[in-house]
Amino acid sequence: MLDAAEPKLVFSEDSETLSENVFRRIQAAIVKGEIAPGSKISEPELARVYGISRGPLREAIHRLEGQRLLVRVPHVGARVVSLSHAELIELYEIRESLEGMACRLAAQRMTVEQIDELRGVLDTHEQDAAFQAGLGYYQQEGDYDFHYRIIQGSGNGTLTQMLCGELYQRVRMYRIQFSATPNRPRQAFAEHHRILDAIADRDGELAELLMRRHIGASRRNVERHMADASHPHNNERGES
Repeated sequence: MLDAAEPKLVFSEDSETLSENVFRRIQAAIVKGEIAPGSKISEPELARVYGISRGPLREAIHRLEGQRLLVRVPHVGARVVSLSHAELIELYEIRESLEGMACRLAAQRMTVEQIDELRGVLDTHEQDAAFQAGLGYYQQEGDYDFHYRIIQGSGNGTLTQMLCGELYQRVRMYRIQFSATPNRPRQAFAEHHRILDAIADRDGELAELLMRRHIGASRRNVERHMADASHPHNNERGES
């Protein structure tokens, strides 16, 4: 739920534009689940909460539609994307294949400096308070995202555009949603280290295999969550 008491946006020539600012803030609220999947977008409410006129707001909404975080529903308006079980599994299948390829290429092409920086990213993840408490995995985007760094390190522009462009924020949305599963943050962190070691050893075949297994484990985690949501009595009986 959005907080109406949130500070209003202030524009200055030195800052990003109003539209860019509100785009980033709404994007973050959607990806983190603060605006729930399937929620109807109310332009008057958003204009009030963010202290912005309808013109720049509509520009931001249009960009969010371009990222497929918002979808236009006939006679209803814009809603936050909510993927079906089948669509979500398809998304993970795509990731498993394409990120596996990115890993193999990264093992061939990343510089020693880039690999050292990637180790630094994992060090940052390990020190995160939420991770230390077992509450979830580090969720910053871009250069602080392990997967993003590997995709960039693949040196393949088309692959980078596919995974870091249209798909990226939708993938983050569901990665965040399912990252707090008990024991999963520690498991994912250990898997990241094994992937990085394979990249550092220039073993592209192993790096690809480990990334595919890593994303496959995440997909199975999602499937379990969805099965439990569909059959809540399973949890009551202690089934997994």
